[in-house]
This record gives sequence, C-alpha cells and structure tokens, in this order.
Amino acid sequence: MSKDVQPIFILPEGTQRSSGKSAQKNNIMAAKLVAEAVKTTLGPKGMDKMLVDGMGDITVTNDGVTILEEMQVEHPAAKMVVEVAKTQEAEIGDGTTTAVVIAGELLKQAESLLEQNVHPTVIVRGYRQAAVKAHEILQDIAVKVTEKDESILKKVAMTAIYGKGAESAKETLSTIAIKAVKKVIDKTDSEISFNTEHIKLEKKVGGSVEETNLIDGVVIEKEIVHPGMPKIVSNAKIALLDSPIEIKDTEIDAKISITDPRQMQAFIEQEEQMISALVEKVAKSGANVVFCQKGIDDIAQHFLAKKGVLAARRVKKSDMGAISRATGARIVTNFDDLAAKDLGKAGLIEEKKVGDEELIFVTGCKNPKSVTVLVRGGTEHIVDEVKRAMTDAIGDVASALRQGKVVGGAGSPEIEVAKRLRKFANSLSGREQLAVLAFANALEVIPRTLAENAGLDPINVLTDLKAAHDQKKLWAGINVFTGKTVDAWNAGVIEPLQIKTQAVSSASEVAEMILRIDDVIASGKSAAPSQAGGGMGMPQGMPPMG
Repeated sequence: MSKDVQPIFILPEGTQRSSGKSAQKNNIMAAKLVAEAVKTTLGPKGMDKMLVDGMGDITVTNDGVTILEEMQVEHPAAKMVVEVAKTQEAEIGDGTTTAVVIAGELLKQAESLLEQNVHPTVIVRGYRQAAVKAHEILQDIAVKVTEKDESILKKVAMTAIYGKGAESAKETLSTIAIKAVKKVIDKTDSEISFNTEHIKLEKKVGGSVEETNLIDGVVIEKEIVHPGMPKIVSNAKIALLDSPIEIKDTEIDAKISITDPRQMQAFIEQEEQMISALVEKVAKSGANVVFCQKGIDDIAQHFLAKKGVLAARRVKKSDMGAISRATGARIVTNFDDLAAKDLGKAGLIEEKKVGDEELIFVTGCKNPKSVTVLVRGGTEHIVDEVKRAMTDAIGDVASALRQGKVVGGAGSPEIEVAKRLRKFANSLSGREQLAVLAFANALEVIPRTLAENAGLDPINVLTDLKAAHDQKKLWAGINVFTGKTVDAWNAGVIEPLQIKTQAVSSASEVAEMILRIDDVIASGKSAAPSQAGGGMGMPQGMPPMG
C-alpha cells in the first residue's frame, strides 16, 4: 500500500519562485515595459516626460537615461535594461533611448520564437552571430571623419541637439561643442583620447539659451574671501594649495592655562605671526592668486588682502584639477615646497556676478586643457535640459573624432543593416536563421518608432525605406517633418558610428542574458511588492529584489 510522499522544502519559507516559460515571460514583459516607457521620446519629434520625485522636484526631459534613473525601476530584469542605458551614457553620452528600444524589441521578437518552441540557447546563438555581422556591416558603411571636417562635426552635434528643449539654439550650441572638444582632446600618433571631465558644464539660470558661451579656462562657483582683495587680476600667477592657511588644531583636546592677560596677548600675537609667516611664503613664491582646497583663516585673509592677493577657499577637488590643467599650476600640499615653478599662469582672473551668484572666471590661459561651458536659460528646467543636450553633443563629437567614423541617421543605418542581415540569414542552415531574421526585424524598430512619434504611418514609411535601400540608396532615411524618404547624409542627419555599434552590442548582450534565465528565485524576506516606476514593480508572485 503506497503512502503519500512527503514534500521536501529546500528553500526558506516565503521564497517565491517562477521557472520555465512563466519566468521568461515575466522578464521579457518587464524589459519591454522599460522600452515602452522611453520609446515615445525617440527622434526630433519625440515627446518629453515630466518626472516628479518624492520631494516634489520636477524634471522635464526626453533623455533616456535621465528618465530611467529618475523612475527608480524595481523589477530585476527591468533593471538590467536600465543598465544598458547607463552603459551607453558612460561610453558615448548619447543614444540611450536607441539602445533600450532595440533591447526591448529583440526580446519581443524572441518571445514569438519561444512560442514556436525555438530553444532560448538557439535564439541566443543566432543573436550573437547577428550582432557580430551587424558590427561588420556598420563598419563597412561608415564614413571616415577627422577634426578638419568641421561641417560634418557640426552636423553630428546638431543631430544630437535636435528634439531637445535646446533645439532653438542648435547652431550656437553645436559650434560651442566642437570648439570645446577640440581644445581638450589629446592626440598621439595612433589615436585620439578624450576625457569629458575636462569640459565643465556650469549652469546658471537667467538670460536665454543663446547666451550659452564657451570660456577658455575655468569658472568656479566661489567668491573672493575678503572685500579688501582685488576683484580683477591680470597676468595672474596662481598657487593651488591643498593645505589650510590657518593654525591647525591639535589632534587631541588640549587646554591652555593663561594666568595673566599679557600672556593672552602674547598668545594671539604668536598665532598672528605664524599665519603671517604662511602668507609670507605664498607671497615669496610670487603668487598673486590663491585657490585653497581647505579653509583660509580670517587673519590670513587680512594679510593676503594687504599683499594684494586674490584668494578663494574650499574650492572643490575637481575644480582644483581643472584649474591645474588649464593654467599649468601644480597642487601643493606643503607650504615649504611652494616655489615659483609650481605656479600656473592665466591672462585674467576676475569675479563676476552671473544671475544672482558670484563666480570666479579663470581665463586667458595659454593652452587650456580644461574649458568651461557656461549654460544659460530662462528657468531651472530649461537650463537642465540644455545641459543634457550639450552633454549629448559633446559626447557625439568626441566619439566621432575618437573612432574617426560616422554614419547617416534618420533610421537609414538600421534599415541597411537589417537588409544585409536578412541576406546573411539565408546563408545559415540551422534554426539560428530564424534568430538572425528576428534580429533584423528588431533593428527596424528605430525607423518605425521615428515614424510613429512623428504621427506617420509606420508601414508606409518602412516599405518606402526598404524600396529605397533596395535601389542602393545607402543613406535613405525618414524625414519626420514631411513623412517622405530623404538622403540622411545630404539632409545633415549624421551620427557617430560608436552610438550604433555600442547600442547593438549592449542591447544584444542584455537580451541574450535575459533569454538565458529560466528560473527566478526571490527571497521571501522582502516587503510587499512595490509599484514604483509607473507600474514597473515586480510582476505578480515576485517580491521586489531591491
């Protein structure tokens, strides 16, 4: 007589688990929702999102990574897609929406293959082959560009700014982006390197977007410490100090017993002499401007003012580094080491009032390897969006120069890659052929979304584009304003090659990773499912893994 078999529990109580097709469906659904959230922001006719945080602060933007970061996505698979946007932002600074939308579409296409009982590993293998082939095709169609091709670089910057809140001043902003990048790129025989941190974006509310300007040097958000100091210094010799100009407190609590008022006076005089000696060392080096990362004592301020030295205190470490790169000054920690050779040079240092704040401008540097873009706009939200547009434009120009290759935009490269991938798929014999075809279909989501966001019929647009590409029109893209097919290159819609290659790499990698997951085991010790992020909490039966 058989007895009921006792169930065996190997996971702690309250653990929730979904496996097989339900796990895959949940993960794919979450990833698709992330893509849907940013899809409407793609292209020059993309719409903006208004994001309100817990404190009531508002962000109005159509920048993919900003939207996803602010949304606080909870679902673990959705978080993986958000990482795609962050990677794209870190690598290039633009193309975040493109990368996320492609990732979502790759998973959507994979879903229909899974329903046809194609094994996930077969899809993953096919996607890998397709991603490698897509890279080859993109490299093949890309056009070489150098820093001498100013007109192409300007079009690259303008393409990045199009569709943002700063579009009205795209001419001004794109010119600034090119000048800024050219000033800070480092060239060696074999390659061009670039660090975006060498371009500081300082935003100030007030004026119009058109008043945004490039400063050949550094702007720091500090004011001169003493009213007796000069507000303007020409032919500045700059000392950068990483040490306070004040008497250091003892490490342990110390009491000083004074029994006579004269001793008190002597003590104060002694302190003054010590501070005076420090100021004397600064003056002896020949410095007439001091930027100090730490504090400057009131008495020290007085002595520096008497010597006619302009000084600012508690300057941020990043600003100290920027001043050092712009002026050639060395950051000194020990006063005894300060010498004339450590000083930097600038043609002019002055304190100016911008908006309602005092700023110190370090300009007239001989060969500044650090520059500042002073971003202006009517309101805080406009200034923020202009800053994001400038970040995209600077990133795109730098990426175009670093790789030395660009492609047309307006959906033309995606259609071309999809066309050639279909041809490549026909050369494969296994089930991978289906996955490569799915990859090709997924890439068409970019022109399709551009059409949808412009209120056009996506089917008509795609058929027109495919017909144009079959007639060997390589850069045939969509004109979102007329709805007609246009030569993207001639229309000035140009993007760096790296935006496309990085988007394809990141999107395919995250899609492959999500497809390989067939079991989700969630710890039972978490709170009730959260619905933060516009209904993007964990799907039913899965607590958040935050």
